[in-house]
Amino acid sequence: MTGVCGCCGALRPRYKRLVDNIFPEDPEDGLVKANMEKLTFYALSAPEKLDRIGAYLSERLSRDVARHRYGYVCIAMEALDQLLMACHCQSINLFVESFLKMVRKLLESDKPSLQILGTNSFVKFANIEEDTPSYHRSYDFFVSRFSEMCHSSYEDPDIRTKIRMAGIKGLQGVVRKTVNDELQANIWDPQHMDKIVPSLLFNLQSGERTESRSPSPLQASEKEKESPVELTERCFRELLGRAAYGNIKNAVTPVLMHLDNHSLWEGKTFAVRCFKIIMYSIQSQHSHLVIQQLLGHLDANSKNSATVRAGIVEVLLEAAAIAASGSVGPTVLEVFNTLLRQLRLSVDYELTGSYDGSTNIGTKIIKAHEERQLQEAVIRTIGSFANTLPTYQRSEVMLFIMGKIPVPGMHPALPSTGSGPEGTRMIQVMLLKSLVQVTAGFQTTNMLTALPSSFLEPLLSFSLTEDPEVRLLVLQILLSLIDRHDNRPKFSNISIITDISALKLKVDKCSRQDNLFMKKHGQHLYRHIYLGCKEQSSGQQHYETLFALLGLLSVELANEEVVVDLIRLALALQDLALSTDEGMPVFNRCAVHALAAAYLNLICQLTTVPAFCQHIHEVIEVRQKESPYLLPEAVFVEHPKLPSSLDKVEGDVLFLQSKITEVLGGSGYNTDRLATPYIPQYTGKEPQQYSLVL
Repeated sequence: MTGVCGCCGALRPRYKRLVDNIFPEDPEDGLVKANMEKLTFYALSAPEKLDRIGAYLSERLSRDVARHRYGYVCIAMEALDQLLMACHCQSINLFVESFLKMVRKLLESDKPSLQILGTNSFVKFANIEEDTPSYHRSYDFFVSRFSEMCHSSYEDPDIRTKIRMAGIKGLQGVVRKTVNDELQANIWDPQHMDKIVPSLLFNLQSGERTESRSPSPLQASEKEKESPVELTERCFRELLGRAAYGNIKNAVTPVLMHLDNHSLWEGKTFAVRCFKIIMYSIQSQHSHLVIQQLLGHLDANSKNSATVRAGIVEVLLEAAAIAASGSVGPTVLEVFNTLLRQLRLSVDYELTGSYDGSTNIGTKIIKAHEERQLQEAVIRTIGSFANTLPTYQRSEVMLFIMGKIPVPGMHPALPSTGSGPEGTRMIQVMLLKSLVQVTAGFQTTNMLTALPSSFLEPLLSFSLTEDPEVRLLVLQILLSLIDRHDNRPKFSNISIITDISALKLKVDKCSRQDNLFMKKHGQHLYRHIYLGCKEQSSGQQHYETLFALLGLLSVELANEEVVVDLIRLALALQDLALSTDEGMPVFNRCAVHALAAAYLNLICQLTTVPAFCQHIHEVIEVRQKESPYLLPEAVFVEHPKLPSSLDKVEGDVLFLQSKITEVLGGSGYNTDRLATPYIPQYTGKEPQQYSLVL
């Protein structure tokens, strides 16, 4: 009988005998390595037998799984792994089918150890570059199963972590295996992305870390490397890094949906972290696609709560900062149009108290403070986007925003807000604040092209409004545009500067373009400075900003003719403060006197004419002794000590036009021009002074 059995065994196909021989009697002994080498050599020598070897191994593994002989299951998978690594012949596809069938069998098991074993084998397979293409292989099951494992809720926390990590590694393997193979089912299709991305975000969110490193985590501790969060981030970065132009949308859409479904915009921290990972991982030339999706999502959430919209805007802010190295794409104005539209909607919501202009019972309650926070976030984001743009595009954006600002009497066809005159005023303030952000740090060599009349004239017209906040914003915008050498901080406070060299001003010789700019717009600027000083609602901040504007004009754009005009303007301001016809309060008259004194003290040192400086310093010394309330140090303080009236401001406390004309004329300045008092002329280029109470 023994001989008969031996005879039957010898009749078995050789590949089956070789496979059987790799299994020891006791599975604890592990794979019989010598016999495994024989099997591998046979498979390499007779590649046409590879599919049969795979099928037989699959048959044995299925039987062992059913009988709970897990030791033999592990040996079978180890053999399969080694054969996969060794064989790259044309007939490997059929072997892979058997291999994937076995991996699937393990993943379907309820036993965590088998799921992890199957995943590990799949990951090894995923890293193999196959020599021959596969036309019909499907990975749908693996995407679904690995995604399920990412969400494991197994009772034991350690095992749960291992299952989740196996799921993440499995998804990473699927992506690696399919992303560059045009013959495979497209892993970027929404049906796959809608499973993969939320699974990754679920594990990313479960971590305690809130701040993402960029652009890649290279220095992680061993413990971190083993955490699902760290592994997830690496996997997410790899997925995004492989995304081509046409796949970005499918990869980002599930992120937006996940943040929506789990109310994760409000907290902002996780949403910002997600998009930092996205922006740092994708190819930089694709950055604008992500920004466009965020803008579209912001529009889609126009009637959602302010906290949700603010969260999306904050993410946009961070994304714009990261995209700065490239560009926000060809649709620059679309970006600003969306943000400005959100700003207008927010103002309407705040003032009307509802999202649809009605006051029906059941409409969502608008929280004004949340809308204000949103408005501030939108304005910051507008500035962040502007900072990513080259000068010529920033000029276009400035013009674009200016065209959106409602100007009563100039743009009657503008769509009215549902919130009436107060809404118009708030829109003006918000858009001017946006311009403050856009113009911050704006630098140009040619003022004429960067600041065309179509921008400057409407801007200056706002300095004629009765609203002090609007006038202050206009002045801040002008300061940003004129300051090209970072001199602005040196004029932040009005004071009598004893030694101008201490300011370390950066002064370049005026270019031909600068001279042309002042010839075209100088009188316009002087007039608005004069009228700004005259406004009764002007406060300390207004006068400080007007002083800074005069100072910047003097160091950035002043030729000899401009210097003469600025001195005439300062003397005209003194006359304005002396006049009783205007009905200006005592504070404003003292403030204008102080402003004129501080500016003449500055300009006399810039002109370096000794006799001019002497006259200015003499008057200032007299004021210090007799009338300190005519100097900035006494006026621009928290509690200024002012007289009840200014009836007796005369004599040595006044700067004399005749004296200044004489001393400057002796130094070659135009005496005829100096002797002519400055009178502001209406240029006809802006609307008459108007009130915002329409």
